[in-house]
Amino acid sequence: MKKLIAIIALGLLALGLGGAALAQDAAASAAEAAASAPMEAAAAAAPAEAASAPVAAAAPAVHKGDVAWMLTATLLVIFMAVPGLALFYGGLVRSKNMLSVLMQVMVVFSLIGVLWAVYGYSLAFGGEGLIIAGFDKLFLAGVTLDSLADTFTADVKLPEYVFIAFQATFAGITCALIVGSFAERMKFAAVLLFSVIWFTFSYLPIAHMVWGVGGYLFDKGALDFAGGTVVHINAGIAGLVGAYMVGKRIGYGKEAMAPHSLPLTMVGAAMLWVGWFGFNAGSNLEATAGAALAFINTLFATAAAVLAWCVGEAMTKGKASMLGAASGAVAGLVAITPACGTVGPMGGIIIGAAAGFVCLWGVNGLKRMLGADDSLDVFGVHGVGGIVGALLTGVFSAASLGGVKGGDYSIGSQLLIQAEGVLITVVWSAVVAFIAYKIVDMVVGLRVPEDEEREGLDISSHGETAYNK
Repeated sequence: MKKLIAIIALGLLALGLGGAALAQDAAASAAEAAASAPMEAAAAAAPAEAASAPVAAAAPAVHKGDVAWMLTATLLVIFMAVPGLALFYGGLVRSKNMLSVLMQVMVVFSLIGVLWAVYGYSLAFGGEGLIIAGFDKLFLAGVTLDSLADTFTADVKLPEYVFIAFQATFAGITCALIVGSFAERMKFAAVLLFSVIWFTFSYLPIAHMVWGVGGYLFDKGALDFAGGTVVHINAGIAGLVGAYMVGKRIGYGKEAMAPHSLPLTMVGAAMLWVGWFGFNAGSNLEATAGAALAFINTLFATAAAVLAWCVGEAMTKGKASMLGAASGAVAGLVAITPACGTVGPMGGIIIGAAAGFVCLWGVNGLKRMLGADDSLDVFGVHGVGGIVGALLTGVFSAASLGGVKGGDYSIGSQLLIQAEGVLITVVWSAVVAFIAYKIVDMVVGLRVPEDEEREGLDISSHGETAYNK
């Protein structure tokens, strides 16, 4: 209304001045000037009053493109777990244990999905806290079609249901990753009970500390775009502890335990690579240039890791293998996960190449040094690759090296923060995993009897076989 008054006043002023000029009458001109004075004052006052009035806050916006992208990203992460991870692991075990691994991955993923809805989301993202969130959203209390979740843009939101579903897939695949460390010898009931305990007391606190409002590492400024600490180091350490506590497979180091189907492993690795675009680019929470950066890093870093692993194998063993190429792809995906949203493409390629070489050592030299039967190299790839990625994130996120962090960003200071995040995750996960395995051993026992292990878990635990003879 004030703007309207100002416009009318200015219009009347112009008409008055024009009339005065045409009349050529000094008296009329003086009167017109006198009449226009209060109007000029009103016109000058109107913008000033408008400027001083408080600006109404912009209403939160939910963009259909963001919602569509996040639903797609969620589906891609599900595709990573079942069938991607299941087939990747399944091809690596002996044929008599193929179905047991598929079963463990699928059921663990499903179990954690339900627990996420019951209490996991509330403890990880249901409020503020240093280590854990709270109980306000148990059983998704208060979540409706109208409730919104934050993104990285202040006035842009997502339907909370979308955010809940997306984060549920992260929790599910993290617990499923651990299965590979004790494959071919652990009781099915033990796998499920361990997953419940570890998810509750390790995954949820680490997820909140890194990503949750008020979380210790979040407030420290730790960089973990899509889960280097929360997912990969967390799972890798739990897997290593499990490899020690469950014990070595019967005949390990004496009998051949070659993968029964490398084609399935390659198919699984390819599915993981495709699904990982949802994992990493989806962590941007919006369909913006940030998602594009995470996407292109996921592409280039993984390709660099494949090449690096193959070169390393050729140099050390004389030949590059299909298993090596598939393992290199996963190593690159793991390492770029914490960095994908903050480093440039060239930094991503360096991180991927570094992970290819270091993880090759992790599943060979380091594995022999540790003396653990980590069946499918969960620690050697996810633990080691996650540590490499977490630390190098602090380096290559700097704008001077192609990253997005400019201003007063200090590589040295950020490296210390990244190292603290790695150390906290390693210690926390190891302690929780140790206690969880001990509890499981006392309640149901950790591993199957020797005769059942020799027969194979497909028959002894599930009463079926993967292949008909």
